[in-house]
Amino acid sequence: MIPSGDEGARRAEEKGSFVFRLYVVNEGPGSARAIANLSALCKKHLPDNHQIEIVDLLQDPRRVLSDKIVATPTLIKVSPAPVQKIIGDLSEEAKVLFALGLQQGTK
Repeated sequence: MIPSGDEGARRAEEKGSFVFRLYVVNEGPGSARAIANLSALCKKHLPDNHQIEIVDLLQDPRRVLSDKIVATPTLIKVSPAPVQKIIGDLSEEAKVLFALGLQQGTK
């Protein structure tokens, strides 16, 4: 897991990497599950081809408005396009992969 800012996201986009931004609140159970699930998913399906930024909205509350976050945890796939949002702890791997465009269908 490599935290990054906008500059890091731009560099990753140039390489064709997947760039994810995960919005959480504190270190509650839902946030911890989402972080663990996203890390495992990336390690399994996108090894060496992803970048994850974790944003704690208690530490940076302005991001709620600027990034239009309505619930946590929320995952945003920043790149490659199209930008996509998923709300929840990311526990249903097949559905998350489908929503991110990494899998053709769900069972």
